Amino acid sequence: MQAPSLQGDCFAAVEQVLLHQAPAEKAHHSIGLYEQWLGMSAQEQQAALATQSASTVIKLEEAGRPDRPALVEAKLLSRRRMGSKEGRVALLHSLAHIEFNAINLALDAIYRFRDVPVAYVTDWLKVASDEGQHFLLVADRLKELGSYYGEHNAHDGLWEMARRTDHDILVRMALVPRILEARGLDVAPPMIEKLKAQGDHASADILQRIYTDEITHVEIGNRWFRHVCNERDLDGAAVFRDLLAGPSSAYLRSPFNDEARLQAGFTTEEMQIIRQMEAEYNKR
Repeated sequence: MQAPSLQGDCFAAVEQVLLHQAPAEKAHHSIGLYEQWLGMSAQEQQAALATQSASTVIKLEEAGRPDRPALVEAKLLSRRRMGSKEGRVALLHSLAHIEFNAINLALDAIYRFRDVPVAYVTDWLKVASDEGQHFLLVADRLKELGSYYGEHNAHDGLWEMARRTDHDILVRMALVPRILEARGLDVAPPMIEKLKAQGDHASADILQRIYTDEITHVEIGNRWFRHVCNERDLDGAAVFRDLLAGPSSAYLRSPFNDEARLQAGFTTEEMQIIRQMEAEYNKR
């Protein structure tokens, strides 16, 4: 199972994987893209980005995905307690869906925003590779529990945010890694403890691996958000507050994992802004 070649046409290769529909193959291809990239010299990487691509950036209503899971409104998804095997399967299925979408989001960050440094592509290929590994771990665990990715319904919230942020790299960096992915830093530790309490250490170990990697992913988003703010001579904290105003504040739900968020590059000022925006949203 070999990923498309980055050396021939970097953006076309990324687009090909982004539009690929088979989840496990997409995950393996994402891992392969990053391995290829690391095997290229700095000159080859720079040349790959400078080469005229046959790939054209278009608005994607959806990335490549299988027919199942069926996508429904989040409020229509069944809620099950982790005290049962069915509940743990439901949790893992939702996690597999998140990781599959995270592959697409990382690849889209390269496919869509092209006037970027080599380091940007390196970072987001790493994220796509990590997310691919996460998906495979969760998908294998589902199989061990007698299930599979696609058995249950899922929602389209993650890719909806991709559509909302596809016009500007600054908005994408602000709202996807710093809001959606950072949310995982808040909710993962309690889930890990609940899985351990149920004796499901195999699932807990997978979630711990994902949690650890997500700190790095959020840090990457924070770093490139600030990079773009510096390029545009913008006040990052002010921009962040402006972008959180309105519907985006709906994604803010305390309690927040300050320790992990600060480790991932948030500032104390930004954590204050997040709490203020949550409070303002809840008053409406």
